[in-house]
Amino acid sequence: MNSKASPLLSFAFVIIFFSSASAFNITRLLGQFPEFSTFNNYLTQTQLFQPINSRNSITVLAVNNKAIAGLSGKPLDVIKKILSVHVVLDYYDVEKLTMLPKKTTVLTTLFQSSGLAVGQQGFLDVSLVNEGEVAFGSAEKGSGLNIKLVKPVVARPYNISVLEVTSPIVPPGIDQAAASPKSPPTKPVSPTASPKKSPMTAPTHAPAKEPVAKAPAPTDEVTGDSPIESPSSAPEADAPNADAPSSDDAAPVSSPVPSAADDASTPAPAESGSSRTNVASGFLSVGVVMGLVALSVSF
Repeated sequence: MNSKASPLLSFAFVIIFFSSASAFNITRLLGQFPEFSTFNNYLTQTQLFQPINSRNSITVLAVNNKAIAGLSGKPLDVIKKILSVHVVLDYYDVEKLTMLPKKTTVLTTLFQSSGLAVGQQGFLDVSLVNEGEVAFGSAEKGSGLNIKLVKPVVARPYNISVLEVTSPIVPPGIDQAAASPKSPPTKPVSPTASPKKSPMTAPTHAPAKEPVAKAPAPTDEVTGDSPIESPSSAPEADAPNADAPSSDDAAPVSSPVPSAADDASTPAPAESGSSRTNVASGFLSVGVVMGLVALSVSF
């Protein structure tokens, strides 16, 4: 008996495992209700049925065809985000909602688990209002509890609960976050900077050239501001007398060093008169000595 019972038990465990792994199919469940056909088609187009079916405990806030018609003009990625807010990551039926301990709570949605939510967009506020009426709203700042519970649609404790609500829950700013990516920002150009031109394109107008002052033509007239004449035209110095001391005797012990301004303004003569006088005196002395030698030899 035991040998025959063990295969049956194993088969029963396999059946239980697969049934629990695929406890429900959201599109098949909603397919039984034509009033939710648009909502069900959006779950298929956005592929949201896959993460919904992979959960063990889930609550779907469905919207009928008339109420969801306002989403028809939005991009598909925006619709996916909005419908993700309608999927609560826990099991809530009507009885559980009416028995809230503090008459209000915060619910975590599938949009929060996607990592795309900004601020509190991925959470829902739910509260009991008006003597037991259940109201939903986005937890994002600026939202209100203006979405009401209509009726239960499907309840399979504690796997899936489908509840009908009056209209879609659209958190503020959720459609802006799905805008198409912008082009990378360009570097701001300074207002004073001139626009860059392509090297292959010549400028339309050549920039006007500033008038260049012409240098005055040289004249023969000498004005009071004209520079000192060049050394070639400077007058030669007068030759010293024969009785004047030689250059070696006349040289002072220390002569003043001329300043840079004097060197720049007064050019040096090409050849001084004292040097020529010394050479002439040397030749004269040699001639006198040779004459005296010749006279002494002759005598």
